[in-house]
Amino acid sequence: MTKRKSNYIGPKIINTLLPIGLAFFIGGIIILCIGENPLEAYQIMLGKSLFTVKGFLNTLHDASPLLLTGLAIAITFKANIFNMGVEGQLLLGGFFAGITGASLNLSNSVAEKLICMLVGMICGVLFALIPAILRAYFHVDEMVVTLMLNYAMIKVLEYLSSGPFREAGSGYVCTPVIHESAMFQRLGIENSRLTMFFFLAFAVLIVMTFVMTKTKLGMEITAIGKNPDFAEATGMRVRRKIIILMCISGGLAGIAGAGHMMSEKFKYTLGFSGTTGLGWDGMLIALLGRHNPIGILLAAIFYSALKTGADNINMYTSVPKEIVEVLQGLIILFLAVQFLDEHFGLKERIMKLKNREEVA
Repeated sequence: MTKRKSNYIGPKIINTLLPIGLAFFIGGIIILCIGENPLEAYQIMLGKSLFTVKGFLNTLHDASPLLLTGLAIAITFKANIFNMGVEGQLLLGGFFAGITGASLNLSNSVAEKLICMLVGMICGVLFALIPAILRAYFHVDEMVVTLMLNYAMIKVLEYLSSGPFREAGSGYVCTPVIHESAMFQRLGIENSRLTMFFFLAFAVLIVMTFVMTKTKLGMEITAIGKNPDFAEATGMRVRRKIIILMCISGGLAGIAGAGHMMSEKFKYTLGFSGTTGLGWDGMLIALLGRHNPIGILLAAIFYSALKTGADNINMYTSVPKEIVEVLQGLIILFLAVQFLDEHFGLKERIMKLKNREEVA
């Protein structure tokens, strides 16, 4: 039994480390062409973000929303439901959590934080409910719907933040700053940016680990992912499960947006989710973590270390910090190839075509 389990885990570890190794190898060639030592550059990039106390705590801080968006992607992808709208759900949750935090004036700061997080979660759930119902009852492709809704939501929030909810007197588009009582304050450890939001995200990770591995819903997720028709034939209410999974995914994305607002941004701007977007980063985290909660934790920390290390590599070497974006892009490319191969059997199809040509 132990041998069979190790044989099952081994290829997964290799398939996870291979894209990273290839990305770092190609990145190393680019760094050599610049005239720098790639080993020294990688040592600075990862050493200062993982092996110093302040750097590691800042890495954990940046990993907080990625833990949640990675889980939001994983819980649907594992059931072969493709919620590509995590970015839009995160933005909506963060936006209205920020509006709530700027409007509330309660005497209890804990209550303010809980209300803001609840608002963010509800917004994420409601936004995910639209493609969930369309998929469950009308067989509309949720991938297309959620992708398109992302861009619709970006435009809607752009209008709201530049019009009805714009901060008066601001020189750029933004909403009012949330009250200090609604913010997650820095813990002050080694002068890092770490807040309680990381521990909240970690608690959600523990809960989702239990749900995905020890509960009936977790087994149903696996069954739907392997064969939805068979799952429905055995009496499982697949439509209801699709809606539940999409709502959980949207809720996790909404919490990620609310937490990012309350621990990092404190007001909504047009660049709230970053250049790539925390929702899109969550997809990489889920793929890199093989849709496993523990893998997602490690992937989120590693990915955040790359981001945290970008400034260090620019400060201590002549290598531009954009090399980190190159590494991220290469990892995404190799993971995408693996994902397509796993789901569509590209390698087997190519081998079959090759054999047919040889026979002919």
